[in-house]
Amino acid sequence: MVPLLSMKILEIRALRGPNVYHNKPVLMMKLDLEDLIEVASDELPGFNERLVAALPGLREHRCSPGRPGGFLERLERGTYFAHIVEHIALELSAPAGIEVGYGKSIYGGAPGIYTVIIRYKHEDAMKAILHLAVDVADAVAHDRELDFATPLALITAQVEEESLGPSGQTLVDAAEKRNVPWKKIGDGSLIQLGYGKYRRRVQTAVSDFTSLIAADLVQDKELTKKILREASIPVATGVTVRDEREVREKLSNLTPPYVVKPVDGHHGNGVALGLTSMEEVLEACQVAWKYSSRVIIEEQVKGFDFRILVVGGKFVAAALRTPAHVIGDGRSTIEQLVEIANRDPRRGDGHSAALTRLELDSGSLACLSTQSFDGSTVLASGQRALLKKTANLSTGGSARDVTDETHVSVRDLCERIARVVGLDICGVDLMHVDITKPVDSSTSVIEVNAGPGLRMHVMPSEGLPRDVGGAILDMLYPNGMPSRIPIVSVTGTNGKTTISRLIAHIASLGAKVGLTTSSGIYIDSVCIEKGDTTGPRSARLVLDDTAVEFAVLETARGGIMRSGLGYDWSDVGVLSNIRPDHFGQDGIETIEDLVKVKSLVVERVKRDGVVVLNADDDQARRVFESTGIDRKDRKIVYYSLDADHPALRGSLSEAGMAFCLRDGWITEICDAEGKKSFDIVAVDELAFTLGGTARFQVSNALAATAAARGAGIPREQVAAGLRTFHSNLHNSGRTNLYKIGRGYLMLDYGHNPDAIRAIGEMAHAWNLPRVTAVIGLPGDRSDELLSDCARAIADGFDRIILRDDVDLRGRKAGETPVLVSRIITERTPRKPMDIVLDERSAIAHALQTMQEGEIVVAFYDEFDLAMSAVRDFDPIPIDEPPVFVKPRTEVRDHGSAPSPVPGH
Repeated sequence: MVPLLSMKILEIRALRGPNVYHNKPVLMMKLDLEDLIEVASDELPGFNERLVAALPGLREHRCSPGRPGGFLERLERGTYFAHIVEHIALELSAPAGIEVGYGKSIYGGAPGIYTVIIRYKHEDAMKAILHLAVDVADAVAHDRELDFATPLALITAQVEEESLGPSGQTLVDAAEKRNVPWKKIGDGSLIQLGYGKYRRRVQTAVSDFTSLIAADLVQDKELTKKILREASIPVATGVTVRDEREVREKLSNLTPPYVVKPVDGHHGNGVALGLTSMEEVLEACQVAWKYSSRVIIEEQVKGFDFRILVVGGKFVAAALRTPAHVIGDGRSTIEQLVEIANRDPRRGDGHSAALTRLELDSGSLACLSTQSFDGSTVLASGQRALLKKTANLSTGGSARDVTDETHVSVRDLCERIARVVGLDICGVDLMHVDITKPVDSSTSVIEVNAGPGLRMHVMPSEGLPRDVGGAILDMLYPNGMPSRIPIVSVTGTNGKTTISRLIAHIASLGAKVGLTTSSGIYIDSVCIEKGDTTGPRSARLVLDDTAVEFAVLETARGGIMRSGLGYDWSDVGVLSNIRPDHFGQDGIETIEDLVKVKSLVVERVKRDGVVVLNADDDQARRVFESTGIDRKDRKIVYYSLDADHPALRGSLSEAGMAFCLRDGWITEICDAEGKKSFDIVAVDELAFTLGGTARFQVSNALAATAAARGAGIPREQVAAGLRTFHSNLHNSGRTNLYKIGRGYLMLDYGHNPDAIRAIGEMAHAWNLPRVTAVIGLPGDRSDELLSDCARAIADGFDRIILRDDVDLRGRKAGETPVLVSRIITERTPRKPMDIVLDERSAIAHALQTMQEGEIVVAFYDEFDLAMSAVRDFDPIPIDEPPVFVKPRTEVRDHGSAPSPVPGH
């Protein structure tokens, strides 16, 4: 036996939305294999046999061969432990009640570190299963005994306790059938449906339409009877009592047998039937008073107990309810009959199964006693013994569906009852001799219920199940009402924040917009949270807000990698470009890795939705070819700065529109020959493009135009939105231009080679005497990417001031600027360059040493910090490109090697 150390779980993280691994939620477990790093299953004597003996179901796992037994073949050939843990977890998920069929294991970025990815239905339970799977693999590898049945039973109990149950599940099934987005909130049965203004919440049979007054009303059985009686609805004759004296005074006014029940009880608690004497009534009242200070005594009505369900004022389902009972076989005792009945797989604890387990508790024994039975009684064949007098399913009762048999007059009566009490979802308990016959003098309403149980209709003991969940969904979303708002998701390397803000500004001229960006979350133009909010939590926050009519979601790599998407499908997905960036982060090493991550936004565009791609970017243009994503049923719309770009023709044939810059206009082309087109807005009218010199902003305007038109926004509104969009007002931190003293300042967030290069080219196009960069680069980028950035800085700027980011991201203070300065010096040895580590001080130094007509481009790390430095110099926001009339004579490449500024 090879000496082994136990494997170690380093992290388990949930990706709760569609992600790069699966379109459903997954857990990612980072696993350190320790000494098992180079150990395969065929190298441990007896390991495979012990594993399959412990978990025989592994024999059926398909694995890569794609057939039952495929995983067994892999074990025999030799497979590694991350893969083994994956399959153990999949196998354990079935008995826990959360069976899933998707898993994979991949290299985790360092020797011995692997990532195990598992689909999940119950997050906490699946996390526990992953821990258990590691323990099982470890125990089998060490040939050590492990009782995994006990922890598995605890996990199973947790799943049963926190799962939705039949009532909640029928709502989820109905939502999925109707393509209504949903999510479970908390550990109970609260479900949220829809997005934005169409958001609804429902908890089993209580919706956010349910009247609190109506729910409180029917909880008071005495008041409910009074209101029903005044509406000429038949109710049982009865009295309300608070103490023994009132019982003795009022009982003589009623005719036995009697029913006793709490005024505000539920689930049959404290209810007693078939009482015939004062003593029995008093005894029953003592029990009922434990649940309510007021107790109702009624004359027991003859007939059968029916539950009628009314949803949205319409009859939906009916069930005949029968109390918990057993039927004799002439041999078995009642105790044995209960045991036999509980073997029925449909029976379970609480409300999780079709039927609730029978119990011989004190109440059951008392009920048997009234029939002259006890647990040891042997019933004759066919003889029935009641275990409960009430027909509640929660106490073991059963239900037979009688929906199709229910007489129209019964349906009409129950619909009127729902109107009288004011409940949107209403359960009516009715005593009636024959449900196929009209309402008559013997008919009586026993109770009216808010939040009625749906289990008896969804999973009846006999008869057809009814789609009551569908009826509730149709009430919440009537007559074709949508459950979704338009969602535009924007991704890419550069420009996605500006594109997102542009789309949101355009849409805001006709709707209340929810927007997520790298600077914050906005609801109807009000910032509700600052920071980098481009992940799924921010998206969900926007989509949960009922004020939002249109959502624009900037969707960045980090959020996708850490938590997946915050939505299921978008109407429009925008991919601006994919350029070198983030190499060395989250396992991203190549441009292909970036394509895989960002293409998720494209993949999750809904059927008949619009994918907007930048034809001028090779990776964006070829995203379908390089990823294998099916482009079928989606409209692919390209945009380009080149009106003659070949890709535009393909866009026209597929989507019927493409967008380009033509003769200084942002233009929509509508036919393959280019003969039908619409000039939407002239570029020189768009302040944020700085007279068209900011070519990348023109490209962003094209992307926003394509997305807005793809979302159905009229051209006139698009043009108005673009004309009224100003960088300093609507696009803080992106090409914000100011006049300062003798020169100019621009604030921008560029932090990768292409962004840096684009800003440098734009600034030099203004022919100013000197262009200075104040810049720091993220420390968590690879040295190769930092070198590419350094070369872009060297080529694009006349003077350079290097600084540290506030967050060093794993580097030492000054390490990144020194590395960058070395590359710059190698490329342009005479370039003027300083190192000022503090961001505020670096910007101040640049502005203090500014020449006449110079522009300082401050690539900031923290916008508020940068602005605090700028305000000391009395900045004046401007929208026009800077103008310098003096001829330019300076040599662009001159100066000395970098030297720190004294005091910094």
